[in-house]
Amino acid sequence: MSSIISFETERLLLRPTNESDTSLLFYLMNSAKWLKYIGNRDITSFEKAGNYIAQRIKPQQDRLGFGSFTIIRKEDEKKIGLCGLYERKGLPGIDIGFALLPRFEGKGYAFEATEKMLEAGFNLFGLEAIFAITAPGNLASQGLLKKLGLKDSGTILLPGETEALLLFKMLKHESHSARPLELF
Repeated sequence: MSSIISFETERLLLRPTNESDTSLLFYLMNSAKWLKYIGNRDITSFEKAGNYIAQRIKPQQDRLGFGSFTIIRKEDEKKIGLCGLYERKGLPGIDIGFALLPRFEGKGYAFEATEKMLEAGFNLFGLEAIFAITAPGNLASQGLLKKLGLKDSGTILLPGETEALLLFKMLKHESHSARPLELF
């Protein structure tokens, strides 16, 4: 289990993603929107999902003290998605990312979770800027990033990719959130 701090919002618990989230990762990374807008990560089995956690998620958590968080709905303790602060090759800083299982979309959970990640990034982890990337066709993601207060910063072509992504950015001093963090 990671020693990374967990967070709480009104309706959600956000705890570091770990091996117990293998099935969530498998279903999430094989959902239609993930495949269309984020890309195929070749997670074709629970074993590959577990390896992804061990080889990609856990090392960043250990190195930086933050990374991927599993979003858990308080009312029934259901795992509904992931959000977090990610180090990505080709980006000028830390990226905020989020994805929910399809049946939990459109209920404000992504906003609630990512707003808490922005607060943590600036107020706890000491980040001066947070970036986000999204596919040009992913209008829902773009709308959420704008609602959070991130500004459109043009496009970026990540290493090894052929399609430019939209780049969003928020500086610490632009953050509207000065609320204290609720840790548990």
